[in-house]
Amino acid sequence: MKKRRLGNSDLYVSELGLGCMSIGTNPYKAQEIIEAALEEGINYFDTADLYDFGENEKLVGQSLKNVREQVIIATKAGNRWNKNKDGWSWDPSKRHIKEAVKDSLKRLATDYIDLYQLHGGTIEDPIDETIEAFEELKEEGYILQYGISSIRPNVIREFTSKSSIVSVMMQYSILDRRPEEEALPLLNQKGISAVTRGPLAKGLLSDKMLDKASESVKEKGYLDYSYAELEKTLTSLREKISDQRTMNEIAFQYNLADPAVASITAGASRAEQVKANAEAARAIPLNEDELAIIKSIAKLNKYEQHR
Repeated sequence: MKKRRLGNSDLYVSELGLGCMSIGTNPYKAQEIIEAALEEGINYFDTADLYDFGENEKLVGQSLKNVREQVIIATKAGNRWNKNKDGWSWDPSKRHIKEAVKDSLKRLATDYIDLYQLHGGTIEDPIDETIEAFEELKEEGYILQYGISSIRPNVIREFTSKSSIVSVMMQYSILDRRPEEEALPLLNQKGISAVTRGPLAKGLLSDKMLDKASESVKEKGYLDYSYAELEKTLTSLREKISDQRTMNEIAFQYNLADPAVASITAGASRAEQVKANAEAARAIPLNEDELAIIKSIAKLNKYEQHR
């Protein structure tokens, strides 16, 4: 598995990372999925304190403890569960972030986090205070680098101009090209990496295509695609790109073709999914003709319609 530099940092992440939210709560199954990722050469593992009330971090830490120095662990903070654990509130305050990191370190059973990310954010947040918290955590050695998880252009602009973030996690796919409008060019210009999620667009870009469409997608479409437009777009993609490529391969390689993208974080609930994703990530990159065909078929979505 090839690696790419994360921003201007000393961290080199595999082109495919494991999004750990979907590994479940069974420790044996979780370990099987994570070991499959390691076997495929994946070194980047993404979790969050929000997932399964922190249990996800525990499973990730337990499964990676014997290879801790060889992997990059990314986790996130900013959401606080309420006492009943039936909902959460947003808290990007310095006080919360500096408390949350210690809880994450304990659950992950490690003394440092490679990449600590703000798990969301709005332009109304106390951004200077949030940045101060992350910078202090770097100085104190609790984290090596930090980033944000956001699809909001205004928030991304603030952090790229005011902070030393090395990455922005964002949703990006052939069916969701919103980041191409502003975010990806800006990150590439600033030397900051994008870490993408949702490359298969809820399974619509997998080989099963519309067979994976939920009832909601059938009724309301996906982003600014109606269901009829999805049908037309996916059929055209399949017909006009070589049938020697799988849809998974096309989807993953489209993400990796952007110079700002360092890694795709794809979830998996079975070891077999990890292997299929790794195969797609290791495939031959899309050529210029293939990229041009895809861009002529898929919409260039606009952020304004989906804030």
